[in-house]
Amino acid sequence: MIELCDVEAAAARLHGVSVRTPLIRNFALDEIAGGKILVKPECLQVTGSFKIRGAFNHLSQLSPEQVRNGVVAWSSGNHAQGVAAAGRMLGIKTAIVMPEDAPQAKLANTRKLGGEVIIYDRYTGDREAIATALAAARGAEIIPSYDHEYIIAGQGTLGLELADDAIDLGMAPDQVLIPCGGGGLSSGCAVALKARLPAVDIYAVEPVEFDDTAKSLASGERVRIDDSAQSICDALLTPMPGELTFAINRRLLSDVLTVSDQEVRVAMRFAFINMKLVVEPGGAVALAAILSGKIATAGRITAIVLSGGNVDIELFAQIQAERN
Repeated sequence: MIELCDVEAAAARLHGVSVRTPLIRNFALDEIAGGKILVKPECLQVTGSFKIRGAFNHLSQLSPEQVRNGVVAWSSGNHAQGVAAAGRMLGIKTAIVMPEDAPQAKLANTRKLGGEVIIYDRYTGDREAIATALAAARGAEIIPSYDHEYIIAGQGTLGLELADDAIDLGMAPDQVLIPCGGGGLSSGCAVALKARLPAVDIYAVEPVEFDDTAKSLASGERVRIDDSAQSICDALLTPMPGELTFAINRRLLSDVLTVSDQEVRVAMRFAFINMKLVVEPGGAVALAAILSGKIATAGRITAIVLSGGNVDIELFAQIQAERN
């Protein structure tokens, strides 16, 4: 299991690499919530999402031989950019298997950061099988997007920052809402948050069509959702929790909340209009849970994570033009 010392060691490796994103307040959001909302905007992070944290923590611990052979990963886009960016910083060759329908902004930026992109069809192909075969052929190291202790510890640095900064503000949260795909971010943050704030309630937030963590916690074992499921939240389209992430989340999460794509669209508009932040669909689920009343916030201090801001301009413009 990942412990606080693992997260603290990752924070030391990330010093000067990742951005310590601030905790911000918004009057309109507090008014809707009837309480105090602390917002952690990882859309302002290096590469536009929290993923640089885990990627750099993992790549920075590779052996000299692993560095020479390079790495392979699979991702819908944010992990891809994190791996490519970390690889560039550390002089490591990176190759990432990505779905052909990934946002163009994520594909383009991964290539711009020096990553070799291998395209596949997410509905007919198996990205893990493709990446595993490629890694075997090259002798490269696989960098999972969530189910690895180095990745989880790296993502947990977000929770460490959140807890320490909230305590410094004299606003220790009663509850924290964290976007959840494979569970790397929620599990890593849960470890750090519970170490710093033992009484805090931690909620993962998923798209309603990709509620694999919710179903898994309810059943007591990992559950895979139907392969035909679809959602606008491309960053969170993981069909089943990881083994490590599920074990941690099962122990530390209070519950899982789910939001619809329409509720996510509303949240994206709110973030842009009221907070001047560009947030991608998957990054907006925790905010969507607040705005749609999925959890009691009146008279409480609630912290939420906006996990990324990598969204295609066309989709973002379309969503902003819609009415609530």
